[in-house]
Amino acid sequence: MRILAIAVTALVAAIAPSLASAADTAVANIVNTDGAVIGKATFEQTPTGVLMSVEVTGLPPGGHGIHLHAVGSCTPNFKAATGHINPGKVKHGLRNPEGPDNGDLPNLFAAADGTAKAEFFTTRVSVSGGDMPALLDEDGSAVIIHENPDDHMAQPIGGSGGRIGCGIIGKM
Repeated sequence: MRILAIAVTALVAAIAPSLASAADTAVANIVNTDGAVIGKATFEQTPTGVLMSVEVTGLPPGGHGIHLHAVGSCTPNFKAATGHINPGKVKHGLRNPEGPDNGDLPNLFAAADGTAKAEFFTTRVSVSGGDMPALLDEDGSAVIIHENPDDHMAQPIGGSGGRIGCGIIGKM
């Protein structure tokens, strides 16, 4: 009986990390304004914040603002995602002394062929709960890619222009 108890304990210990990680991850399929899937973003809760990985194609070359928006919806015209996650109503911008808001991220850069691959890290959100606003809260969240780079200062979105990509963040 003791051997069985040890084996069961070892099995639970082996699978517990994978069970915990599934609850602390999220994904978003990113679509363009025509509704075609152009990429994916994944979100992983780490002990100190959220690690976000993004891979997209079909973007205009150059810099693009990329932000976390408060509502998990992309229709119509990506406007249903509303503004950035910002429960404290602080100013936009990573360079702003009165900011940044919870949805602010560094710029995403697309190569000449329109592909972009990046990792971002933020301590201003959580995947599913805790001290920071959760991406997987009751109305969800979205990741938005803008047509221009974010200057990290101008209000309300750093001059990043129109929305050209949107992904609803959901459970993996």
